[in-house]
Amino acid sequence: MASNDPGLAPLGAPAEDPVKGAIDIPTIDTETPVAPDQFDPQFETTRKEIWAYYSYYVGDNGLTLFNFGPTAFQNLMYQAAGDSEILHFFGRDRTINSIVLLCNGISFAIQIVVFLILGSFADFGSWRPNILIVLSLIAFGIGFGWLGVHTQEDWHIGVGLYIVGLIAYQTTITFWTAAFPGLARNTKDLRIKADEFADGRITRAEYDFADMMKRNELSNTAFYVQSVFEILILAVIVGIMFALHVNDSEANNNWGLSVLIAFATGVWILCAIPWFVLEKRRPGQDPGRTNIIVAGIKQLGYAVTQIWQLRQSLAYLVGYFLLGDSLNTTVTVIGTLQNEIVAYNSLQLTYLLIVGIAAQAVGIGTFWQIQKRYGLSTKTMFMVIAVCIVLLDGWGMIGIWTQAFGFHKTWEVWVYQAFYGLLVCPWYSYSQTMISEVTPRGKEFLFFSLFSIVGKTSAFIGPLVSSAIIDDTGNNSSPFYFLFALSLVSCAWLYFFVDVEKSRIEQQDFLEKEKSTKAEVVRV
Repeated sequence: MASNDPGLAPLGAPAEDPVKGAIDIPTIDTETPVAPDQFDPQFETTRKEIWAYYSYYVGDNGLTLFNFGPTAFQNLMYQAAGDSEILHFFGRDRTINSIVLLCNGISFAIQIVVFLILGSFADFGSWRPNILIVLSLIAFGIGFGWLGVHTQEDWHIGVGLYIVGLIAYQTTITFWTAAFPGLARNTKDLRIKADEFADGRITRAEYDFADMMKRNELSNTAFYVQSVFEILILAVIVGIMFALHVNDSEANNNWGLSVLIAFATGVWILCAIPWFVLEKRRPGQDPGRTNIIVAGIKQLGYAVTQIWQLRQSLAYLVGYFLLGDSLNTTVTVIGTLQNEIVAYNSLQLTYLLIVGIAAQAVGIGTFWQIQKRYGLSTKTMFMVIAVCIVLLDGWGMIGIWTQAFGFHKTWEVWVYQAFYGLLVCPWYSYSQTMISEVTPRGKEFLFFSLFSIVGKTSAFIGPLVSSAIIDDTGNNSSPFYFLFALSLVSCAWLYFFVDVEKSRIEQQDFLEKEKSTKAEVVRV
């Protein structure tokens, strides 16, 4: 998973590191990059391990706790509220959309604490795969828990399942995602490139390009494979829906939603097992004589105080915060509007998802092929997606002034699924690869957790603001004013203020200073 080699070193010097006690980094006097774990062939990434990595993502596809879980939750609330569409929640009467956004805010606030605790010490030792295993088990429990929640009287229980479900889903995705830089940098291809650089056959820029493309390959292929298999899963779900006669009655539809959440959870379990078994427990940083938890807290403190050296990482952090806020809230707002349009019909929602996932597969596949053919940078691909997010919010903003367009008509939700899948969903791959672009080697889990904390902070601020806007105006489309402006500002910020080449230089300086500091502590 994460690299235990945070810096640069000569390839042929496998001595024991006096600071970390892991892989040797005796000096940082050359420009020779080291592929993580390359001194120990037992940790070389295998094809089976890569496909096990992809397999986990096929299971953790979001159908359980990110798609149908929220739908089931909102469905029960609408039935409980009746025509008034008002329920008493958290001390006052609120609209359904307002409750959903508020629950999102609560969930994301809790996620900040979880990431702060786990992310600070996940880069130490070789135990970190256990984090994903435990979080996955919690998610499995929530998925099967929906089998007992399918009547309007259960909507209060649904609140808890919804909030904890979002936490479980987001944390599992984050700790799964954080493994891909280490997988990429332990492949045979990258080790060969490191040898070629050491021999002077390629330049540092060529090595960095190969590293970038390998990370993009794993990230994008995982997303593509997940999308293709998710279509097959959804096809099975359609059969289940017909077998349960979900269109015959409200009760059947409620039960159908709970059953398909449980079915998708079962698929997740089967797909997760290969990764749990085949993932190599690569050694992370050595905490030395310090307890791992204490070492994690110290590392977090050091990163917070020294991160100001990483100006480009901070610039992307700001842009990620703003654009992530906009996109997370946009998806939630459009999702509630979509659910109203199709009246929470589980079969109709499944058809919509099939269209969206098919478009998603085509979208990420096309993005990757274009990037590979023309040798485009991660940032270039990312900026295309950012512009499409601005267009999506512009589409919704029109709906403030008219009922003829702006997520009010049935045909629009079909077009939305296609547009979102083709041009916006690649965000979930490229935004993560961009994080790896600005993350120092060996700090993947810490930085991915920090970015997740920022992402979750933005994701609860946006919903709370949008909830207040809806409560004030009574118009479910009114948040698009705020979201369009936010997307536009964040898009401009990312374009003008994030420079990946400068970031690589800053990362090297950051790691050199950290190693120098540790060496001084050892001498003292």
